[in-house]
This record gives sequence, C-alpha cells and structure tokens, in this order.
Amino acid sequence: MSRGDKSAYTQKQKRQAKHIEESELERGHSQEEAERIAWATVNKQDGGGQKKSHKTTK
Repeated sequence: MSRGDKSAYTQKQKRQAKHIEESELERGHSQEEAERIAWATVNKQDGGGQKKSHKTTK
C-alpha cells in the first residue's frame, strides 16, 4: 500500500512509477519493496512531485 499522497505527481510520473514497480516485481521483489523502489526512483529523477513553473517578467 502507498505511503503518502501521490496527488502532487504528474500523470507521467505516475506511469513511470507503475512501470518501474512492474519491473521490480518481475525481478522478485515484494509488492511493498517494488513500490518503494519505484517512487524513490521517480523522486530521484524528478525531485519529487509536480513542480510549479516560475515565470519572471522583465
């Protein structure tokens, strides 16, 4: 089961995590461990949930 709210993540990040999780399950990890690895990988790649763009005006 998920630990924490995943609503701040983009659909792309959620798809990436699901794909990674499936790969980890195929490698023999438990469901919980596969999910942990998947979200840790997404966080490492993207720095966490959805980012807001900061527009500067000149």
